[in-house]
Amino acid sequence: MAEIKLAAEPRTEFGKGAARRIRRDNKIPAVLYGHGTDPVHVTLPGHESMLALRQTNVLLSIELDGKGQLAVAKDVQRDPVRNVIEHIDLQVVRAGEKITVDVTVNIVGESAPGTIHLVEEQTLSVEAEATHLPESVDVSIEGLEAGAQVHAEEVTLPAGATLLTDPKAVVVLITEPRGEASADEESADSAESAAEAPAEG
Repeated sequence: MAEIKLAAEPRTEFGKGAARRIRRDNKIPAVLYGHGTDPVHVTLPGHESMLALRQTNVLLSIELDGKGQLAVAKDVQRDPVRNVIEHIDLQVVRAGEKITVDVTVNIVGESAPGTIHLVEEQTLSVEAEATHLPESVDVSIEGLEAGAQVHAEEVTLPAGATLLTDPKAVVVLITEPRGEASADEESADSAESAAEAPAEG
């Protein structure tokens, strides 16, 4: 995955008031940290950053003072109402380095007729090379019958990625929908119990 370049500016003002002024200028407060260096506080271009972060585990090249620094977003704080980005924590990475990221589970195919699937794990934690981070993993449920389970260890990961989630964790569960049929069965069970009660006496 090619990195996306974002032009950063040093940030010298701090506090809520300063953050509001930064966001009014269509910029986003951010901090760069990692590799034993002191955190570097910067501002990023708002629109470009929002577009870049639509991708999961995107590799960013933060351009600051004429130098580019590879980083990944580890925490993105959003306004819950307006859904705008309020702050970004960026982890400095290096080519060849392996880091831990969460990848989205993408369900592929259709389970057997009359069944539904329940996604128990929306993401899987993996270790991968910083410049080749996976965005998602495909989990096929094609033709699976009720009662079937797909465990984390059965998911095919991209080359170079190592699973960190519990291998036995259930990622997807195939089941039958709980609906009118279940209610009918319960009624039938109750009727059978009532019919058997006198016989027991």
